[in-house]
Amino acid sequence: MRSLPLPLALTARLTPVVVLACAGWAMSSGPLTDKQDTAAKDTQKTQTEKSSGPSSTAVSKTYAAAPAPCTGVAAKTIASLVPGAKAAGKEIPSTDTELRRTCSWNALKGYDYRWLDISFEIAESDDAATSSYKERTGEKSGGGAVPGLGDAAYSVVNLTTEDKQQTREGVVIARVSNALVVVNYNGSDFETKKAPTTDEINKGAIKAAKEAVAALQNSRKS
Repeated sequence: MRSLPLPLALTARLTPVVVLACAGWAMSSGPLTDKQDTAAKDTQKTQTEKSSGPSSTAVSKTYAAAPAPCTGVAAKTIASLVPGAKAAGKEIPSTDTELRRTCSWNALKGYDYRWLDISFEIAESDDAATSSYKERTGEKSGGGAVPGLGDAAYSVVNLTTEDKQQTREGVVIARVSNALVVVNYNGSDFETKKAPTTDEINKGAIKAAKEAVAALQNSRKS
């Protein structure tokens, strides 16, 4: 049986933002009296303490780390989208699990093959996540917005054919504050050489994305 091209987890490289704070003080010229010396030291201490405190311009992140991806979708959803797959899934190794985590499910039942990937990616800020979201959705033409999913969401479905075997893949990208949720869902029928319908793949990918976004939001409460 010929192997199918498998979807790759999307990755993002993030550049941390370093915020520097500094403060100084001015001292009067000439010799100081004891009272003036004490006042100057007190002023210096106060200003030093202020300068060492947290900066008001520091970036606030809603999500600091990626949640466990293999529990991001309910077992019954896995059974429906990837018949025959183990509900536990398999987490794909990541170079930084705080910033990026992906879980994968795949199975062949009879002649029907299905594959599902769910990724959580954490950006340094909402602006950084928005920039990444726009870049990725801009690279995938032919799709459309998914209303009511995160702060913004986009889905697209494409059909590929290799050696007369069709494979249809759906991708959903959702932004939630400084996090991205990316879902890849595809399928093939090895008996008919046909792929599942666009509607089936698109609805399946969106269903998985909605559960993954809910899991991300719940991870902040726990």
